[in-house]
Amino acid sequence: MIKVLIADDQDIVCEGLQRILESDAEIVVVGLAHNGLEALESIPRTQPDLVLMDLKMPVMNGILATRKISEQYPQVRVLVLTTYDDDEWLFDAVRAGAKGYLLKDRPRAELIRAIKGTVQGNSFIDPAVAGKLLGQLAQTSPPRQPSLEISLSERETEVLQLLAQGLSNADIAQRLFLSEGTVRNYTSAIFAKLNVSDRTQAVVVALRYGLVDFN
Repeated sequence: MIKVLIADDQDIVCEGLQRILESDAEIVVVGLAHNGLEALESIPRTQPDLVLMDLKMPVMNGILATRKISEQYPQVRVLVLTTYDDDEWLFDAVRAGAKGYLLKDRPRAELIRAIKGTVQGNSFIDPAVAGKLLGQLAQTSPPRQPSLEISLSERETEVLQLLAQGLSNADIAQRLFLSEGTVRNYTSAIFAKLNVSDRTQAVVVALRYGLVDFN
């Protein structure tokens, strides 16, 4: 069972998200917080696996709360869910330690997939903002020595291209007419060849060395 703490300053949003998430048998909402400080202080009591974090909240905003949670409770993953797609909020959230960034207009099924994937160690970036974030990461990440052994198959390149667009494994499977298990196998092979541990790192390396194009 995945334990989720929701942090949003609007009651109607918290209640709506709780109904959506608890419609899935694998998710339970363990608490509702109306600002970042409430979220931070409730973690010892609620013991969430993931905090679903809004950004603009009173008392303590989501950026500061994410940073403090990442520092004090590194086992708790933060997934940002917000209406804001501007560069400043996006980059600050990721730098603060957020493991994913979704806009509130995403379908409920995608939100649930993102929560499950984030808890499993994946990073989920909304396709609407993925280009901004990955472009910034590609510019600011320290240079890596390109591996002479990097050689992706045509199918692995297709999968990596879709990862760069922010698609989930389920979306990639549907796009390429594959099973999710097959996509996971391709993703694991890509990570191994690029010597990375998650999809964000994989895309950054791919962008730096021209393995994919992101427009």
